[in-house]
Amino acid sequence: MDRKKWEEKIVENYQRDEGMMILVFAQWCVNHGLDAHELYRRAYPGQTANPLLQQMVELTVPKEEAEEIPDQTLLGVLSLFGNDDLAFVVQEEINRRPA
Repeated sequence: MDRKKWEEKIVENYQRDEGMMILVFAQWCVNHGLDAHELYRRAYPGQTANPLLQQMVELTVPKEEAEEIPDQTLLGVLSLFGNDDLAFVVQEEINRRPA
């Protein structure tokens, strides 16, 4: 595989993985009755709407049909992709839950 194709493959894999990370975030939000767009805006107030977030929100399923996504799994995935601001907002929501 030549260098250009190798680089394209890396970018393609990153974009696919980023989409999965956003889907996990969006489904976690659905599972907890939260608005993924609102949490994203709180984390990144200077950014415009995220079209990939919208696309992934459309792929979510109702809470009753979804598997549980542990909080620590979501936080780990967000951290892996460097979404520390979003992880902070997610942690705020986790802390707001009744004990």
